[in-house]
Order: sequence, then C-alpha cells, then structure tokens
Amino acid sequence: MSPLRQSLLAARANLGPGLVLQFFAAAIVAAYYLHGPSRAVLERIAAFRGEVGLPFAIVSTAMFGAVIPFAVLRLSKAALGRQTLGQIAALTAFWGYKGVEVSILYDVQARVFGEGRDFTTIAAKSLVDQFVYCPLVAVPATWLVYAWVERRFDWAAVKAEIRRPGWYARCVLPLMVANWGVWVPAVAIIYILPTALQLPLQNIVLCFFTLLVIFLTRRTADRPA
Repeated sequence: MSPLRQSLLAARANLGPGLVLQFFAAAIVAAYYLHGPSRAVLERIAAFRGEVGLPFAIVSTAMFGAVIPFAVLRLSKAALGRQTLGQIAALTAFWGYKGVEVSILYDVQARVFGEGRDFTTIAAKSLVDQFVYCPLVAVPATWLVYAWVERRFDWAAVKAEIRRPGWYARCVLPLMVANWGVWVPAVAIIYILPTALQLPLQNIVLCFFTLLVIFLTRRTADRPA
C-alpha cells in the first residue's frame, strides 16, 4: 500500500471518532464559559495544577497517554492489548516526559502570543503546534518510541525500518495525517481555554489518539521487512 493511500485510509478511519472527540472537547469549553458549576470545577482543577506544578503534567499525561489506553485494551480483550509490563512502563515514562514537553509548549506560546481567545491568537498557536512542533518533533518521536516498544525493544529492527527508503513518508506521514485529523480541530478548541486548563483537556484527547498510534505502529511492526 502506498504511503498516500495509507495516510488517506488513516484519515478516513479516524474521521468519525475524531469528530465525536472534538465535539466532547468543545462541550467542555462551552461548559467552562457558559455553565457556572462546570466553570467552578474546572477552575479548581486549574488551581490544583498550579499548586502541584510539573508533577501534575507528568502524572496526568502518563495516565491518559499510557495507563488508561492500556486498561481499555485489556478490558475490551483486544488483540492490541498484549503489551508486557515492560512495554507499559516504557510508554508511561515516555508520556510522563511528553507531559512536561507539552506543558512547556503551552506556557511558551502563552508568553509569545498571549492568552487571548481571538482568531489570530488561536490560529497562530495552532499553526506552530500542528505544523512546526508536530512534524519536526512530536510525531516522529512518538512513532520512534512506539515502534521501538512494539518491536520488543529491538533497536536494530527500528533502525532497519528507518534506513529503508522513504521512512518518513511510509511510517511518519500516515501517523501525521491521523494526527492532523484529530489535533488540528482539537488544539483550536484547547487554546480557547485558559493556559492552566489546556493540558487537562489535551490529556483527554490524547487518550484516544494513543489508541490510534498503537494501531498504526503495530501495523508497520507486523509487516514483513
């Protein structure tokens, strides 16, 4: 299957669930601005995050990026839930680190572009997030870690995959297209919230996206070399 076709199939498969997730994220944002009790609950979460600091980002992102998706796969008895404890530990550590990275990204963007909810501010943050940070850093690193984990920590197999011609187009591009299908609308919604609440909402979206990453990286891991 060509990289372009694989990317289009990933985008099509992701469309329905992505729309549901984006609607859910939009509902949270609407509740924050339109429903007093919901706003009070979310502000308590923001205050707690401010008190805890980076440990909140580490634990929360690790839970939503690794622990909860693993539990979902196990409870559903899905074939994709066959990770060992070592694999889960590696992914938990990876997402804990990513929590710090994303938290810093949001804080830096708030300083550079401000915390306004106008179109220009949200568009600027979304463009940097999805068309600079993701293609250059986030998505290649995510593919790399998941490919390494899905190959039972066989770094030689990962290097062999990378050395094959067209690695980015074959492996990263389908994941990048799937990423855009979920995250381009999602980050535009996320950036409407105050900075302190952006990471918690991102974590909810992340929980779904990591399930998609597992499907895509295992597909390439199971393919004969």
